[in-house]
Amino acid sequence: MSDHYEVVFSTFLRDDTPATVLAALRWHMGIEDEDPDDLDPDDHPYPLLLPGQSRLPGGDIVSLHRTVQEFTSSGKRYEWELFVRIYWVDDLTLYLDALLELIAPHVACRGYGGYIRDEYDIEMKTFNFHDGTYDPVEI
Repeated sequence: MSDHYEVVFSTFLRDDTPATVLAALRWHMGIEDEDPDDLDPDDHPYPLLLPGQSRLPGGDIVSLHRTVQEFTSSGKRYEWELFVRIYWVDDLTLYLDALLELIAPHVACRGYGGYIRDEYDIEMKTFNFHDGTYDPVEI
């Protein structure tokens, strides 16, 4: 029998996040159909953030859009809002580091960026971003 997890990414990406990274996220989320050429197929074998047959209350949610974060004297300051809440089977956890490595260099604010937890557990293992990287997550 497989273990199942609730996986949440909840962070802002800098406005200058490369188009290739945004395209990779859209592909993982099922927003774009075309497999990005620059992703390593060993680390990104198929879309990992597709909403589907979730057993989580409220279902799966995936969202990536550019938002205004503040108004400055020189105009608006934008960031990319990334929010994913998805139900994963344990096999997908093998690719968690690849997703964290994809977004970590572009996270706008250090600190909390989401979590993973077993569906029957109350303990969450958070994703903490800093200096273009993240703290290791042990599952």
